[in-house]
Amino acid sequence: MKIKEKLWEIIFLIAAGFSILAVLLICLFLFANGIPAMHKIGLTNFMFGTKWKPGNDLYGIFPMIAGSLYVTAGAILTGVPVGLMTAIFLSKFCPKWLHKMLKPAIDLLAGIPSVVYGFFGLMVIVPFVRNVFGGNGSSILTASLLLGMMILPTIISVSETALNAVPQSYYEGSRALGATHERSVFLTMLPAAKSGIMAGIILGIGRAIGETMAVIMVAGNQARLPDSVLKGVRTLTANIVIEMGYATDLHRESLIATGVVLFVFILLINLSFNLVKNRGSK
Repeated sequence: MKIKEKLWEIIFLIAAGFSILAVLLICLFLFANGIPAMHKIGLTNFMFGTKWKPGNDLYGIFPMIAGSLYVTAGAILTGVPVGLMTAIFLSKFCPKWLHKMLKPAIDLLAGIPSVVYGFFGLMVIVPFVRNVFGGNGSSILTASLLLGMMILPTIISVSETALNAVPQSYYEGSRALGATHERSVFLTMLPAAKSGIMAGIILGIGRAIGETMAVIMVAGNQARLPDSVLKGVRTLTANIVIEMGYATDLHRESLIATGVVLFVFILLINLSFNLVKNRGSK
């Protein structure tokens, strides 16, 4: 028995070491190829330049940074309220027979490929935005609505789990003091699950800021600072995917440097998740 346990311990250690090694290799590749490009272009010109014209040796990614932040913020505004209210409904208000149908359907949303979401956005959301709000339909608003849909499964699943993990005594104590069911849920159980809910929101943000294919299909892919939510925009991920296939020399290095910036954004999001998680455990 001890030999078997030792063998599994070694297997788990190798698996964990491989995961750490993969992350280190990715970091090494990105920073080794991206930092020199930032040095050649100039960090200020690269991060805050507003012109992206590789043919003229202009590599300013600020429009892409702004584009990523715009569509992510829009996804938060559209997806978080819906996801949170859905999680509360599933956890505390939904009948069991309905929960058995809704829960698998929500889980199925997480397994739909990004390109399918993008095709849905291209054929349904883009015409809707064009007919209702104006413009050509491929815009920040369209990308925000689509990303808001895509982050729903993450927010709903994590938030529902956090609500279900709150001790039932919280609810029973609130009811014993005369509070209604709704008041007990929103003013007692919801604050108790705050850290878990925040973790789900942060994970959803990470999904939104890292999404590529669906955004390419509906965002318009214009490398410029937009002055309206009905204008097209290009994100950091879209910029890399669109141009990497034919980029060479400094152009290619600048795209890898764009990946470094995106990687740092993701690290900051994961750090925020860990801070929220640690605060909740304390």
